[in-house]
Amino acid sequence: MQPEEILKEHIAKTVSLTDEQFAYFFSHFKYRSFKKGQAIITEGDHVDCEYFVLSGYLKSFFINDDVKMFILQFAMPTWWASDFNALYSNTKATINIDCITDAEVLCISNADREKMCKELHPVEHFFRWRTNKGYVASQKRLLSLMNNDAKARYEELLVQYPALYNIVPKHLIAAYLGVSRETLSRLYHS
Repeated sequence: MQPEEILKEHIAKTVSLTDEQFAYFFSHFKYRSFKKGQAIITEGDHVDCEYFVLSGYLKSFFINDDVKMFILQFAMPTWWASDFNALYSNTKATINIDCITDAEVLCISNADREKMCKELHPVEHFFRWRTNKGYVASQKRLLSLMNNDAKARYEELLVQYPALYNIVPKHLIAAYLGVSRETLSRLYHS
């Protein structure tokens, strides 16, 4: 499937755009491809785009002062990723995003997204819906981290995103769950 078709199908699940509206909207995106391990955003960068994943898997992560990695998000096809705090507040990136696999993305600048939202009401509705969905997912994840033990978080992730276990290295899944690789191995084999 072509990048244009993937984005069009994704957006059509939420809003309706005429072919002309979609073509105009799509003209504001840039196609980019990245290799496995390649950085898209590095802590300290100026962030001016958000990324729609066409293919491949990305991870958003933070490394603390003790050089421990904390994964905030895995972004898979048809997901969006960026350092949204840096993007919306025009500050330096505080998180990193890189590629777990080779990846293809469409990126749209913050200025172009805002322009599209002002000019096309359905696009504004789409981005508002997507942002709200992201808030809900973040809230659920935070509550899961606060309320569930490692085994429950592991089982929840397995049910929600079974493909991750075949694609994402186990040490990254452990970092996402907030457990050691050894703990994950015990959960994986129990």
